[in-house]
Amino acid sequence: MRAGRWLVVSLLISCAAWAEVSPPLPQTLEEAGAQRQRAASMRAEAERRYETEQKNCYTKFMVNDCLAAAKKHYTAAIIEARQLDQPARDFERAVKRQEVEAKEAQRLADQPRREAGQQESAERFRAEEAAQAAAREQKLATKAAKAEEGHRKEAARQAKRQAKLEKRAQQETEREARQAAREAGKPAGGAAAD
Repeated sequence: MRAGRWLVVSLLISCAAWAEVSPPLPQTLEEAGAQRQRAASMRAEAERRYETEQKNCYTKFMVNDCLAAAKKHYTAAIIEARQLDQPARDFERAVKRQEVEAKEAQRLADQPRREAGQQESAERFRAEEAAQAAAREQKLATKAAKAEEGHRKEAARQAKRQAKLEKRAQQETEREARQAAREAGKPAGGAAAD
């Protein structure tokens, strides 16, 4: 019966000790960050204290017992820091997981709108390309028409010039023929009488 009481008492003591050691769960990322910062400073302090205790142990008579006690204190401090750090890390991880899930849900919700925008953009691009191609074709057709008009005007100008040259040549030929006829009809001595 005494052993049963002893077991119940030790269980109650360990539960009370756990309740004292159990850190509060953070409710915000700031609390989690502060809790992790406290855990990191506790670890750093434990390591500093452990090094100091180790150095002091070498000045004592029972070095191994002192080193074992220093190691025990260090381990207890590290466990306490880990118990403070773990809930904060779990909270941060859960928040990040929720953020990723929210972003993924938002991305999936936005996907039809994004696809419609991309399709609209592609159609607008194709329409602009078709309009530019039509404008290029129109410009080329206008350029070809102007070139044809220029060739036609040049051909008309050349024909007019050729006609003018032929008319002048004909007039020259007629004038030479009249001149030759006049000279042929003049008396040979008439030029000397003058």
